[in-house]
Amino acid sequence: MKSTQNNPSLVFNRKGYTDKQLIDLYKAILKPRLIEEKMLILLRQGKISKWFSGIGQEAISVGITKALNFDEYILPMHRNLGVFTTRNIPLHQLFSQWQGKKGGFTKGRDRSFHFGTQKHKIIGMISHLGPQLGIANGISLANLLRNEKKLCAVFSGEGGTSEGDFHEALNVAAVWSLPVLFCIENNGYGLSTPSNDQFKCKNIADKGIGYGMESHIIEGNNILEVYSKVNEIAKSVRKSPRPVLLEFKTFRMRGHEEASGTKYVPKEMLDFWASKDPIENYHAFLKDEQILSEKLDVIIKEELLLEISENLKEAFSEPEIHSTIEEELADVYTHTNFIEITPSNKTSNIRFVDAVSQGLKQSMERFNNLVVMGQDIAEYGGVFKITDGFLEAFGKERVRNTPICESTIIETAFGLSINGYKSVVELQFSDFITSGFNPVINLLAKSYYRWGQNSDTVLRMPCGAGVGAGPFHSQTNEAWFTKTPGLKVVYPAFPYDAKGLLTTAIEDPNPVLFFEHKALYRSIYQEVPEDYYTIPFGKAAIIEKGLDLTIITYGAGVHWALDEVSKHHISADIIDLRTLQPLDTETIYTSVKKTGKALVLQEDTVFGGIASDISALITENCFQFLDAPVKRVGSIETPIPFAKNLENLYLAKSKLYTEILDLLNY
Repeated sequence: MKSTQNNPSLVFNRKGYTDKQLIDLYKAILKPRLIEEKMLILLRQGKISKWFSGIGQEAISVGITKALNFDEYILPMHRNLGVFTTRNIPLHQLFSQWQGKKGGFTKGRDRSFHFGTQKHKIIGMISHLGPQLGIANGISLANLLRNEKKLCAVFSGEGGTSEGDFHEALNVAAVWSLPVLFCIENNGYGLSTPSNDQFKCKNIADKGIGYGMESHIIEGNNILEVYSKVNEIAKSVRKSPRPVLLEFKTFRMRGHEEASGTKYVPKEMLDFWASKDPIENYHAFLKDEQILSEKLDVIIKEELLLEISENLKEAFSEPEIHSTIEEELADVYTHTNFIEITPSNKTSNIRFVDAVSQGLKQSMERFNNLVVMGQDIAEYGGVFKITDGFLEAFGKERVRNTPICESTIIETAFGLSINGYKSVVELQFSDFITSGFNPVINLLAKSYYRWGQNSDTVLRMPCGAGVGAGPFHSQTNEAWFTKTPGLKVVYPAFPYDAKGLLTTAIEDPNPVLFFEHKALYRSIYQEVPEDYYTIPFGKAAIIEKGLDLTIITYGAGVHWALDEVSKHHISADIIDLRTLQPLDTETIYTSVKKTGKALVLQEDTVFGGIASDISALITENCFQFLDAPVKRVGSIETPIPFAKNLENLYLAKSKLYTEILDLLNY
């Protein structure tokens, strides 16, 4: 019998498949195609705002999803509708999501496929693409730690493999032998940029060699080949955990999104790939094999179209979304059930650095699901020796040395949170957070507000000048994060607070940036309770009381203020903020109303720092009580110099007394 396939090069091997299985696969790849065709009509009618088409790539999404168990996570991109439909997500919820309705997954706060659902073990992407790969590492690491024979599949297009996240994620997955399937859909173009402008190697699968990673090339338009090969590889990975790089050769038949069009694609290329349409060719194969009759085909299509139509009606009938400021603000942070644990009477006089180490160690003992990660933190004990002895106490599974790749380790931390683990990541210096800025701002901070997924992660941030470390190891960059909704920012000045606030940060299910000033590590001692205790966030400490002015500060600034007030016998309230987000405005306002004068001190440069916001808050809320303008004191507007005299000139400490006098004499 002559084949009716458009492209006979697609060889469908039905070995081992029953007729029912073959029909089920047909239904599975047909469903997203019919939905897409309907969406394109609605787009032209102005009933949806945007569409990223996966027409021509359905076999990949469906085949991979079918090969995974339902309790194994999948991390798709915006062209993988088949993942969602194969996991049987109710269509009306998908349609509501695309229309920004409350019945969707993000309460109208995000669009398209930018969401996840724990119920269906699907974790959606953000527009930055690359972070998906690192998140998959974290999810798989959690599976390994629980000794579960599970894997995780994550998608990327060939364009996304040019991002640093791709290389970082593959490297970490290989070093840690994580059971991840890195599924790359090589569809020829990153928006309009062809593959030969994206990378030099012939195949993306070739990149696996550089990471010592197994890789395969799979015909992405053949549903049977995709399912069979992925199923075989998945079974092997469950038995022998390891990452595998899978390159699926395919093509995107529509534009990057519909407004882009396909004029940049040569006609002969479009014609060639049209002849390899995964649905039309599989449909022809089923007919040739007399597995799919005309009657059955009609019944299947009618049932799917009816399901689509009914679910669209349900989604369209849902009213437009409305909310309140209170509702929106309430969903920025995961709600916590914080119970303060009071300290014991037994104390030891220890350094700031010891208090941090003690708090972290006792948290590791308290939470069996806590993992610490960072460069040189295991055998070496960290550059500041915070984790010295941790490897022997808790083992290499929970105390993990990382390659130099801040971005993917922070993404891994987020993945751990998704899969039920807490994590603490040590940034060797807070300056290095720039290499992982995207996941902090766009994953850790936004995910709970967007789709209800918290990030149970603490980023430890050794920071600050005064130790002659120069421009790249001395920044105190808290202002980058205090302005980002969804993050909590903690900045202790004393050993007692360092321990109690760190334990609270680890208990808190929200992402916390925990700043530790390096100059305080070994210079400040205090009596600190030996047992585990916590300190609530959002409560400043008044560490000196006076009548003439209020000095509001944190970190090293607290000690600068104490020195000047003591040396010059100044009557001042000194407020140690301790946490910058949340901020204790009540303590600030009460003190300023009493003294009538306020000075806000920070080590960071003045412009754009948190002192500016605190000054504005005081002006807005205490204006009638002020006897002078609020004074901001910070370091000079230069990068941080290395030479000691230049560093002293840079720091706000050198001019603090002069500024205090100016304010007192106003």
